[in-house]
Amino acid sequence: MNSVGSECNDMKRDYDQCFNKWFSEKFLKGDRADEACTPLFKKYQSCVKKAMKEKDINVEDVERTILGTNSEPQKPPSAKPSSEESTSTSGTS
Repeated sequence: MNSVGSECNDMKRDYDQCFNKWFSEKFLKGDRADEACTPLFKKYQSCVKKAMKEKDINVEDVERTILGTNSEPQKPPSAKPSSEESTSTSGTS
């Protein structure tokens, strides 16, 4: 998948390669130190934010925490069938 800005694609590829290597060679073996890819991530993040601004995408909206807060849309309660819908007819009149 390409980045939001084509000028960021190479940075995204470099970060993805670093992350995948770290994940498979370190994280899955118990090493949780993740600073190896931080410089690449920060460079890529800066490029993405710039591309978003150029495309009039509000960075603050993207960075806002929604999940687990009152701002997270909630599923409406399931509708219970009415007594008429739950009563079956046996075909007798």
